[in-house]
Amino acid sequence: MIQTSATQQGNKQASDNAIRPFHVNVPEAELTELRRRINATKWPDRETVPDQSQGVQLATIQALARYWGTEYDWRKVEAKLNALPQFITEIDGLDIHFIHVRSKHENALPLIVTHGWPGSIIEQMKIIDPLTNPTAHGGSSSDAFHLVIPSMPGYGFSGRPTTTGWDGPHIARAWVVLMKRLGYTKFVAQGGDWGAVITEVMATQGHPELIGIHTNMPGVFPADIDKAAFSGAPAPSSLSAEEKIAYERLQFVYSKGIAYGFQMGLRPQTLTGLADSPVGLAAYFLDHDARSYELIARVFNGHPEGLTRDDILDNITITWLTNTAISGARLYWENKLGYFNAKGVSIPVAVSVFPDELYPAPRSWAERAFPKLIHYNKLDKGGHFAAWEQPQLLSEEVRAGFRSLRKVAKAA
Repeated sequence: MIQTSATQQGNKQASDNAIRPFHVNVPEAELTELRRRINATKWPDRETVPDQSQGVQLATIQALARYWGTEYDWRKVEAKLNALPQFITEIDGLDIHFIHVRSKHENALPLIVTHGWPGSIIEQMKIIDPLTNPTAHGGSSSDAFHLVIPSMPGYGFSGRPTTTGWDGPHIARAWVVLMKRLGYTKFVAQGGDWGAVITEVMATQGHPELIGIHTNMPGVFPADIDKAAFSGAPAPSSLSAEEKIAYERLQFVYSKGIAYGFQMGLRPQTLTGLADSPVGLAAYFLDHDARSYELIARVFNGHPEGLTRDDILDNITITWLTNTAISGARLYWENKLGYFNAKGVSIPVAVSVFPDELYPAPRSWAERAFPKLIHYNKLDKGGHFAAWEQPQLLSEEVRAGFRSLRKVAKAA
């Protein structure tokens, strides 16, 4: 039996806990091959209906491909990424990539923000300066954050898990390890989509370091209501008008709007084509939910609002270049939790409701789901990918949502 000395063990632990600088540099040959594949796409027939009911329309995806294969410049976003402090650290045997931007303002509040699917850190890049440097964006220095934005396991520049077990609760625990490794003894967390699920799960795990969360896709549905919506049952007569709207929207999501989630949850490895065809990957990523698709489709029809063509392609391209379509999909297979149900969060919670989210979370259910609801606000504009689409509004919401917790963090 080989024994390891205490010094060797200490050196190994220090090595395992090391935080290494990270720099993006995609070989030109990979970009050339990407354009070749885009321009060699074998197209299907046009849809037989005049609307989007059969999925991503041929004209939309062809417009995307024309721009992607001829004009799009990955080097622009690569330069933006490399202008940010990026790092890699190993947690539970897996490399985790993250952006870490410390504010210049004293008493900034540490915040970890988690992206979703089909996403990456690209989604959060627009909120970095408004949150770390609020005085340049109409805010106060007292609203500043130290910001940590990790790539989820199997996504972007993080490692691709080679064994099972990297589910939402595991990621949540890893994020606490990351924040503590960075020296933060008290912090808050934010997320939408998968980021909302992971953030809420983190809030149920009893980490004393986590003093509050903000979510723009709050899990508020009571268990019986969530089950009824999934079954397709009519809305219970006891629901208020606001609750009925949320119920009907969730019912639509379950019946017609989350087919990708069921597919990845059951058979992610079958989606091999996403790793082979960039245009196939793009079409799959565009078809997230009806309102998001409408927003994206109009960008390629000459009516950009909230997002640009580059925004959309930056997010798709990072997945293509890192070959993380399938590893990212496996998160759905790993999941054993509900997406939209109340999860028993007992720490302070801030909620922002964007009108084009999958469902508008009613205040009544938010108050039941989050006994320590410290902020609830309905916005007039914005959808599922709020940080990406409406960075100013989300930044303002995050500042407002966590304002009451700053004294708690300062006293720690």
